Amino acid sequence: MFQRKIEKYLKEWKNDEHKMPLIIKGCRQCGKTYSVLDFAHKNYEHVVYLDFFQHPEYKAVFGGGLDIDILCMTLSTLIPDCNFVPGKTCIIFDEIQECPRARTALKFFKTDGRYDVIGTGSLLGVSGYHTSELTEGPIPVGYETIIDMYPMDFEEWLWANGINDMTIGYLQRCLDQRTPVQEAVHERMRQLLLQYCLVGGMPRAVSVFMETHNMQSVLHIQQAIVDEYKVDMLKYAPQEDKPRIRECFESIPRQLSKENKKFAYTTVRPGGRGRNYQGSLQWIEDASIIRRCYNLSTPELPLDGNAITDQFKVYMADTGLFISMLEQGTAADILRGNLYGYKGAIFENLVADIFGKMNRKLYYFRKDSGLEIDFVTRYNGECTLVEVKANNGNIKSAKTILGNPDKYHVSSVIKLGDVNIGTAPQTLILPLYMAFLLKDCH
Repeated sequence: MFQRKIEKYLKEWKNDEHKMPLIIKGCRQCGKTYSVLDFAHKNYEHVVYLDFFQHPEYKAVFGGGLDIDILCMTLSTLIPDCNFVPGKTCIIFDEIQECPRARTALKFFKTDGRYDVIGTGSLLGVSGYHTSELTEGPIPVGYETIIDMYPMDFEEWLWANGINDMTIGYLQRCLDQRTPVQEAVHERMRQLLLQYCLVGGMPRAVSVFMETHNMQSVLHIQQAIVDEYKVDMLKYAPQEDKPRIRECFESIPRQLSKENKKFAYTTVRPGGRGRNYQGSLQWIEDASIIRRCYNLSTPELPLDGNAITDQFKVYMADTGLFISMLEQGTAADILRGNLYGYKGAIFENLVADIFGKMNRKLYYFRKDSGLEIDFVTRYNGECTLVEVKANNGNIKSAKTILGNPDKYHVSSVIKLGDVNIGTAPQTLILPLYMAFLLKDCH
């Protein structure tokens, strides 16, 4: 349906003669199943597909021994037209977290070597998930490759909207040469960015938008996905954590609407304490629903070494789902340019979405004196400040840091806003839609 970057990875994986069984994990509804099935049907003569969520009876196949011949014989009995041909069959375990014994079996499939195996999972690694089943035995180490899959990123969104590699290459040259983008292209990209901000990257939401361009229909899809997340919280989380997980999740819009967006447990509930909610927040993060952005003790490399682990902001991993959690009418306000109190939160979450789907870890810098930088990242091998502005606002904090090189050792800032490409002393000014091109090349 849509071109996804994981297709290239899957092809490289298939051609690797030393490959391990592959586990693809990511939040619900991000397109894992479709992408894997599409790849398998295009690249294998035979595909054996087991969905442990829709067909829990398949779990019984793995209840005894894990001899591969016996497993294949049993599956052939249960699944019509199930063919196991060495070197020509791909076996897919969908929602593999529902059957930990199937994951244990990956060791035996790897040792046997006749079949390629891919597992997908939405809640792999979340605390308390099916703990009774996990006691059946540990997951073998060293017999699987695990990769993360995200909702569609901004570049995939551009592909879905007919923006080809020629245009993206042109944008990259404009960035490299610090030359403004041609006006017609600039306006089209601005429009696509605003639409992406609202729709996000969940394939169901993108599909409905492409078919109808009806934001109300998109909003219904997004809210249904958020409701599915809430059901997961009630169904799979440890009993004592269920109410706290939901409270943490539902507090995210309030957290980001504050002037100081640092995650505060008192915003979850008056008098809330970290010791009561840390595990609950971790559960949501492990389910790939949110991303943390850590404050730095100083804006210097290595960023991870300077992160303050108990000071962080929380962003939704998908910008469209974040918009759907805001008050009714917010999407229409964004399209009209009326962002009100959520102005900073919306565009910060948008950049967190873009950076996060590039596998960038997120950091910011804030001092009690009021000095604050939206994001700090590594770019061209250097520590670089990133300021996010809804328009062409000032970057007072960044200028303060740049003006104190002996203290901060930072020499450059990128300002992302509703502008075309420009420069100022030690400052690269870029349109927000170019955030996805800020890859670290060193």
